[in-house]
Amino acid sequence: MAKGHKKHKDGAPSVAEVKSAYEKDLRGLQVELLKVQMHVTSHSSKILVIFEGRDAAGKDGTIRRFAKHMNPRQTHVVALDKPSPRQSTQWYFQRYVPHLPSGGEIVLFNRSWYNRAGVERVMDFCTPEQYEEFMTTVPYFEQMLRHSGIQIFKYYLDIHKDEQKARLDSRQEDPLKRWKMSPMDAKALKRWDDYSLARNQMFTRTSSPESPWIVVRADDKRESRLQVMQHFLSAVDYDGKDETILHPDPEMVFPFTDEDLRNGRIAP
Repeated sequence: MAKGHKKHKDGAPSVAEVKSAYEKDLRGLQVELLKVQMHVTSHSSKILVIFEGRDAAGKDGTIRRFAKHMNPRQTHVVALDKPSPRQSTQWYFQRYVPHLPSGGEIVLFNRSWYNRAGVERVMDFCTPEQYEEFMTTVPYFEQMLRHSGIQIFKYYLDIHKDEQKARLDSRQEDPLKRWKMSPMDAKALKRWDDYSLARNQMFTRTSSPESPWIVVRADDKRESRLQVMQHFLSAVDYDGKDETILHPDPEMVFPFTDEDLRNGRIAP
């Protein structure tokens, strides 16, 4: 056994062993993602992957590892800033449309138009009328995208309150993470219940068999990254798929149902 990979006395794997296993699994899945990209390019397909979740849920890290080895000419990560005064007067979806995938492209949204169902709703950055207009029209908007040939995947990274607090605290303590801090961080925990309600309403009103929300239990960052990739790869058709490494855990990554609001699988 290599130096640094000794087991603990109780037989449990060491930290180094756990990390090594994670890196091995990650590499295998990243190889599969490259196969997807080649398939998408050769078939001129269009894939849109949306990542939502609470502050510090792990969206940045998941997207970074998802796209790390993919060709940046065909894979684009989109993380829009708050709308400009001009954009605030536009049709709500207008500033997102230019970033949608063309043939042969994969686009990953780090937050999306669902800002309106989450932070804008909770922090009163939109009016009740604007919120209701969004919730009513977004299923039709996504239907138009699907009819245009875009495959849509919507992932919500779900964490518990204690885990969010620990991650937000680490941002303040680690100088390499301070760029992630925002004025919203201090309000995230104080408005926890409001965000939970907004999340639940978003799930209930915008998840459908054609465009489901996929919930990812993300308290374990490394495992949740692997689970997102495995779910995505299992759901996409592509040449040369290695089924032996694709085994998403249905207790960690699953399509939302109303029962999930009562069975404890979603953080309260």
